[in-house]
Amino acid sequence: MNDGFSDYGWWSLVAINSLIFIVFAFSFTRPKSPRDWRSFGAFSAFLVALFTEMYGFPLTIYLFSGWLSSRFPEVDWFAHDSGHLLEMMFGWGGNPHIGPFHLVSTVFVLGGFILLALAWRVLYRAQRGQTVAMTGPYALVRHPQYAAFILIMFGFLLQWPTLLTLLMFPILVFMYTRLAQHEEREALAGLGEEYRGYRNRTPAFFPGFGSKLRLGTAVLFILALPAVIAFTSAPDRIEGNAPALRHDLIQAHFDELRRMGTRR
Repeated sequence: MNDGFSDYGWWSLVAINSLIFIVFAFSFTRPKSPRDWRSFGAFSAFLVALFTEMYGFPLTIYLFSGWLSSRFPEVDWFAHDSGHLLEMMFGWGGNPHIGPFHLVSTVFVLGGFILLALAWRVLYRAQRGQTVAMTGPYALVRHPQYAAFILIMFGFLLQWPTLLTLLMFPILVFMYTRLAQHEEREALAGLGEEYRGYRNRTPAFFPGFGSKLRLGTAVLFILALPAVIAFTSAPDRIEGNAPALRHDLIQAHFDELRRMGTRR
């Protein structure tokens, strides 16, 4: 296990990857006010914390190495690939880069950066013309740039979860929500009824078909996701009894969902 620890300590990769993602994000956000800089700085800190554990020092694995080794003794937790914690614990096994969590995370991260780039183009043209950005991604949600940052961070959490990034994620979501509210007040003051009408007919962060349906779909997805992942991707880590155990866990999960629906 100690030999595997040499897979880390790549501080040059920490710096290079952090700079690439930070500069790319900066090129599409261009923070101006102190509030903008604080939110961008927090996002940058998220990336630095992520890549520090990904290539520099695996703090989360180090702190939980005792529990991880006892729960999954077949895994060399200080090998670099083992930093894909969800893949090691629930994935298909084998190469974690082609496992379910890594593939889904790639969709979120790549999709987030594409959304960020598309949203910036629309916003830039609207700001130059002093009009409301209402085309492209802005036709679906009012704050696609902040939604893009949330998608990127969530994708990285699926790929390489760490204690620091897990703690920072809800804080950053809260910061982006507050920043969006502040920007809307400024837009109402500067653009008046045009922006008010846009705000009334366009969701803030998540496109949907009405608030109640959108909320219900989100809740159902969150509640059902653990069972779906367990059924489709979890390996049989305990010989013999694993399929029956997995079936019991999934059945118990859906029984709880039915009980919640009955209480409502």
